[in-house]
Amino acid sequence: MALPAPSPIHLLRSHSSAVSTLFISTDNERIYSGDSTGQAVVTSTRSLRPLTSWKTHTDSLLGIEEWGSQIITHGRDNKLHVWARPEESASIRQGPATLSDLSTPTICYSMDVNALNYCRFSLLVIAGASTQEGLLAVPNLVESALADIWSLPSLQRLHAAIGDPLDTSATAFSDGRSGSKSGIIMSMHLFYSASSAPSSSTSARELRLLCAYEDGSVVLRQRSAPENQQTVEGRGWELVWKFKLHVESVMAMAVSSSCSFALTVSADHLVGRYDLLKTQEEASESTPAGTAFKTKHSGNGAVAIRSDGRVCAIGGWDGKVRLYSTKTLKLLGTLVHHKQGCQAVTFASHIDRAFPCGDLEGDDSSGDEDDITMEEKYAVGRWMIAGSTDAKVSIWALMNFEKTST
Repeated sequence: MALPAPSPIHLLRSHSSAVSTLFISTDNERIYSGDSTGQAVVTSTRSLRPLTSWKTHTDSLLGIEEWGSQIITHGRDNKLHVWARPEESASIRQGPATLSDLSTPTICYSMDVNALNYCRFSLLVIAGASTQEGLLAVPNLVESALADIWSLPSLQRLHAAIGDPLDTSATAFSDGRSGSKSGIIMSMHLFYSASSAPSSSTSARELRLLCAYEDGSVVLRQRSAPENQQTVEGRGWELVWKFKLHVESVMAMAVSSSCSFALTVSADHLVGRYDLLKTQEEASESTPAGTAFKTKHSGNGAVAIRSDGRVCAIGGWDGKVRLYSTKTLKLLGTLVHHKQGCQAVTFASHIDRAFPCGDLEGDDSSGDEDDITMEEKYAVGRWMIAGSTDAKVSIWALMNFEKTST
């Protein structure tokens, strides 16, 4: 039996247009939200007040993400910007502030991208590098059915036209376009295979790209070319598996923090679950890498997986956010507030009370003047955040699902 729905503990009204994207920093300190006009707002999770608000793009924001001391924004204006994140004072973080008090981020560098499809970038942070480095996956500059991977901050294109370039003019669509049988890429995720040993060098780890397409299919590819070799026209990448579970276009995809599984949602009533650990041989045997779960609700536009991998949130076109077990896709509860569709959902980093770890635990003896208690950190770690076309961002404090999500 589904649990009774709570009410949001807070509503953010910093936007005047439809909220299109959300992100929360890994330390649970800052909420990033972007809307259909290109306006971005950074909100403190302590004071629930804006830390900064600025016009990032001339069109709707597809994605926003904190990257160390920088912020990446991706807009429908065919631009991707990397901004310097402004320093925030403790007084602003804890107390009232007017917009005139807030410093505006400055652009570090920009790049042209193809934003024909509503596919946001995927950032893979290079751990252990002496400087801040990352790999960025975006749709190909010319053909939206293919993908490119760039190096940041060098802005060097390492891999061009990943996919099947020979298949990009095979089908004529009803709207007059011609393109891949799979259609354009709707969502993508770049990651290192979880099966690679954590201690492996970067060159020894398998670089993989998961793409969800317009025809409802999901494709996993892995790099077969050497680490430092540039690739073009899809060469140097091999297909691991391909599954088509949806009858409609994939509207959103989420990958677990362990990169062991992914979930997709669509206009249909299905939720796709994909095993990212399966090899090509294992996926072709009796146990496929993809499984479709039937739900009672169609029309879904957003999905997020909690950092512990146990619970997912799915935002519906009806404005409701439904919580499911990621293992069984059993409905755990429904969050009801928004009257219009939810286009973005995200979770704060979950903190296990038995095994707190990472930056979230902190050091209570640090003497930080704006120190917060572990109880407050646990409380923020239970947050789920939703953004709607009604221009509001809702914050929900979820109960412990440990018993119901196994």
